[in-house]
Amino acid sequence: MSDRYEDRLAELGLQLPDVAAPLAAYAPAVTSGNHVYTAGQLPLVSGSLPQTGVVSDSGAEGTVDPRRAAELAERCALNALAAVKSQIGELERIRRIVKVTGFVASAPDFFAQPAVVDGASQLLGRVFGDAGVHARSAVGVSVLPLNSPVEVELIVEFG
Repeated sequence: MSDRYEDRLAELGLQLPDVAAPLAAYAPAVTSGNHVYTAGQLPLVSGSLPQTGVVSDSGAEGTVDPRRAAELAERCALNALAAVKSQIGELERIRRIVKVTGFVASAPDFFAQPAVVDGASQLLGRVFGDAGVHARSAVGVSVLPLNSPVEVELIVEFG
């Protein structure tokens, strides 16, 4: 059976990665009723972070530009969708993206966390259309696991 959501990903030049291995004692996703709850997903690519550091507009060495951080948030969303698929078998079963929570490792003077998490939200909208419209939180934090600039978790309804 063709999965139109994965076809949309392919049209965007993207594909679902393998499910990222947990970094500690938790599951990448769990199912309860007709919802999948993902653990926070980092922007891992083949098991490694493509960039580390806090997000800042300053351009200082060791910081991550907000536009780059939004790209990394998109990767987090892809990793979360892979975890969802591992629970329900195919993305076509998704009825709605219910909630996105994004955490942004932020320099003390950085306040544009919503723009960073838009990387994940916009991808979900492009792939799922109206079913990708979701509630969301974008939270600034001082540090994330592995010094990741961003982490994203999803709550997804499926049928």
